[in-house]
Amino acid sequence: MKYIDEVDIKAKTVYIRVDFNVPLDQNLNITDDTRIRAVLPTINYCLEADAKVILASHLGRPKGARVEALSLAPVGRRLAYRLHKKVVLAPDCVGPEVEKLKAEMKPGDVLLLENLRFHAEEEKNDEHFAQEMMRGVDVYVDDAFAVAHRAHASVEAVTRFAPICVAGFLMRDEVFYFHKAMEDPARPLAALIGGAKISSKLTALKNMLKKVDKLIIGGAMANTFLKAKGYEVGQSLVEASLLADARDIMAAARENGVKFYLPVDCVVADKLAKAAETKITPVQEIPPDWLIVDIGPATVTLFGEALQNAKTIIWNGPMGAFEYDAFSRGTMAMVQKVADSFALTIVGGGDTDVALHKAGEYQKFSYVSTGGGAFIELLEGKKLPGIQALEQWAEAHPNV
Repeated sequence: MKYIDEVDIKAKTVYIRVDFNVPLDQNLNITDDTRIRAVLPTINYCLEADAKVILASHLGRPKGARVEALSLAPVGRRLAYRLHKKVVLAPDCVGPEVEKLKAEMKPGDVLLLENLRFHAEEEKNDEHFAQEMMRGVDVYVDDAFAVAHRAHASVEAVTRFAPICVAGFLMRDEVFYFHKAMEDPARPLAALIGGAKISSKLTALKNMLKKVDKLIIGGAMANTFLKAKGYEVGQSLVEASLLADARDIMAAARENGVKFYLPVDCVVADKLAKAAETKITPVQEIPPDWLIVDIGPATVTLFGEALQNAKTIIWNGPMGAFEYDAFSRGTMAMVQKVADSFALTIVGGGDTDVALHKAGEYQKFSYVSTGGGAFIELLEGKKLPGIQALEQWAEAHPNV
């Protein structure tokens, strides 16, 4: 695919699909603006070229209806602060009022469109909606990796109506680091995979077994593997329907010569609550009425030693219920281990990203992806609709 610095954007109207799906507190204040800061290089590049910049994003899941609590107004304010310039918030993302605002834009202006998902047509990949969005646009830029796995109108259908379609700098970084991790890694390549369910990462785990040298499993998904090995895991979350798949993955790891690691001890609690009673036990001694909430200290040591000689580390998913302070020590310890390693360290968005911020170690990682779901789909070996659409456009327009 082509990138923004490969085409002429001087004084052009540039429509950038960004991902400003940022977390908000109950007072609608942004609690983490990483995704806003991630696209500033692309926006500033356009502003330096005197382009008219139109930004489009979704926020939350309004399901095709206007939900004032999901307005992009807080994003507009934070973006203006980050850019040190005025950002105009449009009342909608299509329609006569938006067309009027577009027509009135001058070089260097920034127009933020209202939440794309206030329209059901966005998630339906509606062509008429996409065509309306591209009215008066010279260059379409996709810099929203976190939604590249969604065939939505602002991601996929728009590429059939924009005169020029390219990717932004954030998208370039995401693709570059993923390629460094999975297609051409410095070895040994270790994958540290956590989170709650195997079901959401089953295909990714199977695909990774063809690529990685070490596979380390933590989080609640490790429970299903432990159960598949014959351990009693008490009241812990287990996906009983996937026990056979867990055994297959362990067998495939053996066949492929992939070193496979599971927790050897864990933190257990009598309930998943702040005031729970907790203790540390070996995985062989989990009390029948308790549940696993975190990896234990011996596991932290084991996982740390397994990562010690790695040259590339991919991490996706926390090691326990880290949203509770009492159950966050395993995840926080692994943040430290990975941050202090000499490897190229690539983190796949979502909850893991939150853990890095919580531990104050975000800056020590080589690359932190902005997309949880999109990152997982790349790990699965899938083609992402957003990337595919840009590739097809570039193929059809080799001389642009």
